[in-house]
Amino acid sequence: MTNTDQTPPTSGTVADARADNWVDRYAPAWLKPYARLARWDRPIGIYLLFWPCTWGLALAAIANPERGFDWIACILMAIGATLMRGAGCTFNDIVDRDIDMQVARTRSRPIPAGQVTARQALAFLVAQALLGAIILFQFNRFTVIAGVASLVLVAIYPFMKRVTWWPQAFLGLAFSYGALVGWSSQTGGFSPAILLVYFGTILWVIAYDTIYAVQDIEDDALIGVKSTARLFGSKTRPIVTGFYAGAYALWLAGATMAGAGLMFFALSLVAAGILAWQVWTLDADVPGNPGVRFYSNHYVGIALVLALLAEWVW
Repeated sequence: MTNTDQTPPTSGTVADARADNWVDRYAPAWLKPYARLARWDRPIGIYLLFWPCTWGLALAAIANPERGFDWIACILMAIGATLMRGAGCTFNDIVDRDIDMQVARTRSRPIPAGQVTARQALAFLVAQALLGAIILFQFNRFTVIAGVASLVLVAIYPFMKRVTWWPQAFLGLAFSYGALVGWSSQTGGFSPAILLVYFGTILWVIAYDTIYAVQDIEDDALIGVKSTARLFGSKTRPIVTGFYAGAYALWLAGATMAGAGLMFFALSLVAAGILAWQVWTLDADVPGNPGVRFYSNHYVGIALVLALLAEWVW
């Protein structure tokens, strides 16, 4: 049932966070609202931002075997993904604070719930962005410039749900950028191979975020927020299937151009199987079903990076 009650919840726990998450259990009271702003209690976004970075690093290792996989860059990108995902979510919550108050799943977030003011959230945003910049400046000049350019995508994304039915496409442009950053950190530029992987990742993000947005269709319709879930409607499953198929095809093409072979192709079928399971079992009428399918994309990321690393070792 749609919940349009605009009274902030009394509990500090965010509605779509797991009840036993580490923030609620262990974080000090003063940190909890900020940790929730950065989604540390819901780390799936960190994973989905980080895995494309590892794909770029692993593809660069396959293309240049003598250089190998840069584990230091991998660690830096994990930290950077945590900071920039937190900064992006904080910015999103500042911009969407009025909308979040009207949606059952989001009105328990720190700003609409009154746990943090917009001014405090802005200060937290700046702190995360500055720390993220320190991480970014550890890489070559091309990667730094590319990373700074990606901030335009991060900045415009929260506004897209107001003006287009395709906000998921803009999320895809931003969330897939790690593949370009990972590759360029090792090569000093882009290539057709990594661009194919980037475009494939955009399709992947559009598809999985459409599944995620299925949970909010009723609330979004009431308040006039646009999404691909609302746009696709009853055709969501076949359209998402098409996006996933396109993503996998582009990943295979990009990996082939970078030098991947049968080892990657065989092991990447695990990722393809998870994507197929998602669309085969997706049922928007079953509470929690879309959320579980969305979260399983974490394992898609793991499966692909392991397939790429196995190819590099082979």
